[in-house]
Amino acid sequence: MSDSVSKSIPLAIVGGDAPAPLQPGVKQLAGDKIGRSPVQFADAPVLRKPSWIRVRIPSGNAVAKLKEKLRANRLVTVCEEASCPNIHECFGHGTATFMILGEVCTRRCSFCDVAHGRPKPPDASEPSNLARTVADMGLKYVVVTSVDRDDLRDGGAGHFVECIAAIRAQSPGTRIEILTPDFRGKGRMERALEILAANPPDVFNHNLETVPELYRNVRPGADYQWSLTLLQKFKAQHSDVVTKSGIMLGLGEEREQVEQTLRDLRAHDVDMITIGQYLQPSAHHHPVMRYWTPEEYKHFETFGLALGFTHVASGPLVRSSYHADRSAAEAGLAVSA
Repeated sequence: MSDSVSKSIPLAIVGGDAPAPLQPGVKQLAGDKIGRSPVQFADAPVLRKPSWIRVRIPSGNAVAKLKEKLRANRLVTVCEEASCPNIHECFGHGTATFMILGEVCTRRCSFCDVAHGRPKPPDASEPSNLARTVADMGLKYVVVTSVDRDDLRDGGAGHFVECIAAIRAQSPGTRIEILTPDFRGKGRMERALEILAANPPDVFNHNLETVPELYRNVRPGADYQWSLTLLQKFKAQHSDVVTKSGIMLGLGEEREQVEQTLRDLRAHDVDMITIGQYLQPSAHHHPVMRYWTPEEYKHFETFGLALGFTHVASGPLVRSSYHADRSAAEAGLAVSA
C-alpha cells in the first residue's frame, strides 16, 4: 500500500445502551460526536501529508485581533469551528466566513469538526451583530453559513434572510453569499425556498461534499438527490443569482465518480464549483483515504470548465469559501475592490 492510497476501511456497527439526552448548547466533539453515530470506522493507516498541503503560518497577530472582534459581537466563524487550514491567510486579510444559528449542529457528519448536539434557540440579536461587524470590517464580500438546524421548521431559512436584510441595510454595496444546509424534511425545502425568495443572496451555495456512493458513511442524514434538487429549484426561482457547490476529495472516491458528480451539478444548473482535499480533523473522524495530486486537481478544473461551469476552484487547499470574492468576480459577479 502506498503513502497516497489506502484500501476501503471496514465498518463496524456499534450497539449498546441508548445515550443520555442531549442538553441544549452542550457540544459533542471528536470521539463523543462520532461515537454516537451508528457507523464507526475501524483502524486505518495514517497517511503522511504531502508537501503540497502543508500550510505556512504568516507572521503577525491578525488572527487574534479578528477573533477578539468576533467574540465582542458574540459571532462565530466556520473558519474556527471547522478547523480550516486557511484560517491564518483569510484572517490575515480581514476576511471570514460567518457561521450563524449557533455552534452546535443537529447532524453527525463523519468528516466535519463542527460540534454536534442539541442547539439553543436562534439568537435574535445575531443579524444586527453580524451586520455591524461586516460594516466595521468594511467587507465588500461576505459569506454566511450555518450549522444544520433540523430542529427548526424552516431549517433556519428565516434567520438567513434576517441576516441578509441587516447586512444590506448597513452595507448596501456588500455582496452576500450564503452557504446553506440542505433544508431536508417534510415541507422544509419548499418553506425555505419561499422564505429565501423574499431577500435572496447574490450567491447561493450548498455543498454536496462528496460523491453519492459515499453518502452513507460521510454525510449521514443527507441525501444526494435532495441536495441537487435544492440547488436546481433555487436556480429556477432566481435565474440571475449565481449557484455554487463544493466537494472534497480523499474520502475514498474514484475519478469517474467525481466526474459524474460534476456532470450532475451542471445538469442541475449549478454555475460554480469548489474542489479541495479532505483533511481529517481528529483520529475519530473519517480517515483520509488518498491525497490527490495538484495535477489531478488541475484535471478536474479543466474537466469542469469544459462542462460549462463559469468558475472552477480546484486545488488541495481549496475550501468552499476560500477566495470566494475572487471566484465570484471571475464568474462574472461584480465585486467592489
